[in-house]
Amino acid sequence: MLNIIILIGGFFPLIFGANYLVDYASSLAKKLNIPNIVIGLTIVAFGTSAPELIVNLFASLNHNSALVLGNVVGSNLFNVMMILGLSAVIYPLAIKSNTTWIEVPLCFLSAALLFVVANDSIIDGLGQSIVSRTDGIILLFFFIIFIVYNIRAMLRGEISDEIEVKDASISKSLVFILLGILLLVIGGKAIEYSAVEVARLLNISDRIIALTIVSVGTSLPELATSIVAAKKRNTDIAIGNIVGSNIFNVFLILGVSSTVYPVMVSQESNLDMLLNIFISLLLFIFIFTGKGRRIDRWEGGLFVALYVIYVFLILVIKG
Repeated sequence: MLNIIILIGGFFPLIFGANYLVDYASSLAKKLNIPNIVIGLTIVAFGTSAPELIVNLFASLNHNSALVLGNVVGSNLFNVMMILGLSAVIYPLAIKSNTTWIEVPLCFLSAALLFVVANDSIIDGLGQSIVSRTDGIILLFFFIIFIVYNIRAMLRGEISDEIEVKDASISKSLVFILLGILLLVIGGKAIEYSAVEVARLLNISDRIIALTIVSVGTSLPELATSIVAAKKRNTDIAIGNIVGSNIFNVFLILGVSSTVYPVMVSQESNLDMLLNIFISLLLFIFIFTGKGRRIDRWEGGLFVALYVIYVFLILVIKG
């Protein structure tokens, strides 16, 4: 029971820490006359991915490959099927041209590339599949390409660079930045440690814990952002937040994690990665069904239903 409390409780400092880091680092950057485009592409974008990154860094340092890979894939599945699905149920999501032809296909590419780098046993006939440090560096190069694309899109005015920034003094910003980092470290360490203990207590694998509780908890910032955006009918933010997060998860977070320590891949994880590819492809297909380029309510409902079925099956199988 104590480990379960630590696991659930660890998400509070993790998420509050990420929020403090984003808000006050953005405020500090604004005081230093750093342009909004730079704040958006660095502090805000990296800050919203901080929960997954911190948990994965601790897992990598402790050589917990199941937690590393499960958190990345689980977050991506939860993002599309649950967060985007619920957002579309609240209000149909209209998709811009650049999102349709560049960002969503890049999301699919990240899912497919993940499957390739994580399947040495199938592709090369090796005994063990590993996402090596070399693979991690390759993923980070793709991440740099994605950042360059975003910079060019913002400079052309295809992506809004209007960011709400807190007005805080430099000293206050520095204090809350340090507090945010401290909370991230505390929350990340608590989750990484307790997740392993809870998995043992419940007699399930680290992979299942990572795919469910850990990935859902680290995706809460994306959930809040997208649901609020859908309610306000800011559909660009709702879908852009999800697609961008999935690309970040594979290219940046898994790239950094596997560079710190190679990620061992179990055969059971292939099911999750194949579903990630299928869901990314289904997202692209759904854009062109119905009237106009959008994700309709019934399609959002189908995503949610698929996620519930998936979680039920892996909990029953306990792979």
